[in-house]
Amino acid sequence: MYDWLVEIHTASPHLIKALLTGLLVTTVCSVIGCFIVLKRTSFLADALAHSMLAGVVVGYLVMKLTFGQEAHAPAMLIGSIISGIITVAMIGFVSRMSRVKEDAVIGIMYTGIFAFGGVLVSLFSQYVHIDLLHFIVGQLLGVSDADLWMMAIVSVVVLSFIVLMFRSLQLITFDRVMAASLGMNVLVLDYMLTTCTAMVVVTGVQVVGVIQVVGLLIAPAATAYLLCDRLKNLLWVSALFGWTGFLIGYYLSETLNVAPGAMIVVTLTAQFLLVFLVAPRYGLLADFQRRMRAVPQQFVEDILGVILRADQERCGIEDLIRHTDYKAERIRKAVHSMVKQEWLVYVGDVISFTEEGRKHARRLLRAHRLWETYLQHLGVADEELHQRAHVLEHLHDEQAVDYLDDKLGHPLTDPHGAEIPEDFEHLVPGEVMTLAILRDGHRGEIVKVGSLIVESISPGDRVAVGVREDDSQTWVVTVTNAAGKESKYRFNHQEADAISIRLD
Repeated sequence: MYDWLVEIHTASPHLIKALLTGLLVTTVCSVIGCFIVLKRTSFLADALAHSMLAGVVVGYLVMKLTFGQEAHAPAMLIGSIISGIITVAMIGFVSRMSRVKEDAVIGIMYTGIFAFGGVLVSLFSQYVHIDLLHFIVGQLLGVSDADLWMMAIVSVVVLSFIVLMFRSLQLITFDRVMAASLGMNVLVLDYMLTTCTAMVVVTGVQVVGVIQVVGLLIAPAATAYLLCDRLKNLLWVSALFGWTGFLIGYYLSETLNVAPGAMIVVTLTAQFLLVFLVAPRYGLLADFQRRMRAVPQQFVEDILGVILRADQERCGIEDLIRHTDYKAERIRKAVHSMVKQEWLVYVGDVISFTEEGRKHARRLLRAHRLWETYLQHLGVADEELHQRAHVLEHLHDEQAVDYLDDKLGHPLTDPHGAEIPEDFEHLVPGEVMTLAILRDGHRGEIVKVGSLIVESISPGDRVAVGVREDDSQTWVVTVTNAAGKESKYRFNHQEADAISIRLD
């Protein structure tokens, strides 16, 4: 093995060093990139990469002017880290203290600090001898031993930090509020993660340059994100994509005789696009297949409505075709989909409800008739009520429908005289509800009486709801007190809402 490595090194002296450099950098960039992708701070990583120029130049000048030596890797690393932290601090401060959005502040700050680095290079050109071309496009084949050692140290420090602080990083990535409530110093953890990102960016610039280092950080993590749902898996899959992207990109650069940094980023991008196309859950093809198999919700609800209105809630495919505008093939597809969801039963040529399917259809019918009533209150012409309500009935979120029902005074019938289904979601025996949603025949026990009620009723009394009066605007109830005395009362909507009943 040793002889083989010596032979490779002799034949191509730069190869072993380039491979070690690339594998170290892609590993640490891919891992830290997972947190950047999950926190949606990719643009901030780009800002750190560009602001690094100012830190490198300042580190170079300090070494040259203070110690009379050419800057070396540690000085540039420290300068880059300080520059990155200052950039993040300025972005956070300006974002909090001004009305300008964070993305705009990032764009202003990172370009300004990057330009400041360029100004320093021009002003102190007699002292600063930085190869800006390699700084921009990378110099993988020209990495020195000092740079390689620096990359190894950075990799160990960053990976150790992630391993030791994994739980805390996981928590601030997904739920910062909970992390703060548990006593974690979220701001300190953010700055530690920013410091690690700045260190990683410095190492990445050596491989692909300052322009493309964001691709080295983001592309492997984003590719793994299309395949993984757990953070632990995301980290090692991202590192795996970083290695394959580097090795394939490096091989192609040697074969085609092109810049290795650019080819590595191109390969990483190609990997992402390929996975984006074929990922089994979140890929483009999988999404297309889901769309092809999916049945639109409005389509499903129209079919449920037809069955609910059918004789004995039973009908055939031909009845659905006749009462809807959909083709037979789409109707069959929708019916089979609802059979799988256990909403419908399809025996022979007869389609009928399961209990869950009937409940969903009644919810839809209730929404439709409430919308018709609401539209009539708005002054919509009677001949237009059904068609407009047919569109709005698909907005049948339980809270929205309950709000509509309450605003209308819990009507019993729609404008055509058809009964509006009762609020079966809340009418559950043993549950507490307002008297207002109860109907003729319901019974229960009073558990709370609001301040609006002046009649002598109290918690513990029994209630039997009768038929409403005054065009359903007056609730008529018979109350039996603890002594067995019965009394009849009439309440308006506001008073009925002030009485809470536990339903029998």
